[in-house]
Amino acid sequence: MLKTLTLTSTLALATLAGAAWAQETDETTETPAETGTQDTAGEDAGTEDAGTQDAGTAETGAQDTGTENTGTAPSAAEDLSMGVPDSNQPGAPYTRAEYGDWLQRCLRVEEGPEPCTIYQLLEDEEGNPVAEVGLFPVTEGEAAAGANIVAPMETLLPAGLRISIDGSEPRTYPFTFCSARGFSPLLSSGCLARIGFDQATVDQMKRGARATVTIVPALAPDQTVALNMSLTGFTAAFEAGNEAVPAPAE
Repeated sequence: MLKTLTLTSTLALATLAGAAWAQETDETTETPAETGTQDTAGEDAGTEDAGTQDAGTAETGAQDTGTENTGTAPSAAEDLSMGVPDSNQPGAPYTRAEYGDWLQRCLRVEEGPEPCTIYQLLEDEEGNPVAEVGLFPVTEGEAAAGANIVAPMETLLPAGLRISIDGSEPRTYPFTFCSARGFSPLLSSGCLARIGFDQATVDQMKRGARATVTIVPALAPDQTVALNMSLTGFTAAFEAGNEAVPAPAE
């Protein structure tokens, strides 16, 4: 606004100066020497006026250029690209396959077989993520499969975690530890239970339709939260995971 006002004022002053110069020329036509001097002064004034106008035009052009440059800048934060993680880097998780309600998730490695689990996100009745299950085959010892189950941080730990398959007698498993840093992008914090299933339990899960995972809220110890864990696709997912596990060394 300041540059616009300066240009307007300059043009107005140039107009007034031209009118005054014309009046002086008419009044002094009888004195040629003075007229010549005034002509020269007028030309100089005109030159100055033209220079002022050119300078004003340059200022206006600078304003226009600045406006155009400013207009090319992003108008909002959502216009900025934040990039995406490179899933091809060693240690990056990715989904290899989907089997019913189970996902086979693996970690990329530079050499050798990739560690994989079969995964399911457990949600409440409103579709909010509550717990995560990552299950993997075990080739040695009493357990035929192991699982990492992550429950909310506000879980009553002494009550443990209970699992029932198709309404059968539930088994209780202890929590191992809790972490405020979380175990995945979906759960920013949580408590982990590292548990094992014998072969009979794995076979029961292969034949079953669903399992129920029950936890107790720390703020409401007289209540329970029952989460549905679908067994649709479990057999195919478990067998695919079993094939990815290297045979034990002899």
